[in-house]
Amino acid sequence: MSEKIYKVLFLCTGNSARSILAEAILNKIGGGKFRAYSAGSQPKGQVNSNTLQLLERLGYDASRYRSKSWNVFANPTASDFDFIFTVCDDAAGETCPVWPGKPMTAHWGIPDPAAVTGTPTEIATAFSDAYRMLHQRIAAFAALPINALDSLALQNKLREIGRMEGVTAKEKA
Repeated sequence: MSEKIYKVLFLCTGNSARSILAEAILNKIGGGKFRAYSAGSQPKGQVNSNTLQLLERLGYDASRYRSKSWNVFANPTASDFDFIFTVCDDAAGETCPVWPGKPMTAHWGIPDPAAVTGTPTEIATAFSDAYRMLHQRIAAFAALPINALDSLALQNKLREIGRMEGVTAKEKA
């Protein structure tokens, strides 16, 4: 008997940076245990070029990612998600669609690298910091013994992961 593959949706307002990064990370490190997707409440329509550059630099196939609306996944014919995570504060505060099934949800807010202005190096650092924070949280999530936890314990673990502090490059300096 094969193990269950958990479906995970990462949500952000624009679906151009953080949620795309999260989708890429979980699909890479999830070890076949997870299938990640991303979407936005008000998608930009294209993935931020800095997101694509970072993914390419880190060895991801950046051509796989596109900015899309969460409505793609919220219709009754969409398959059920096991987990839904908001990765930006705006999306966490919005009224979300009613999702098919009963997915566990948590907010894992990450500063928006697309909002950073400055030199190309400062912008690239913001994207790298967002990636690092997401990778840390997603690695902790992927390591959870999901089948061994009851619903309440799992929900508490998901919330704890959302409160993990990530170290930014600026804080390292």
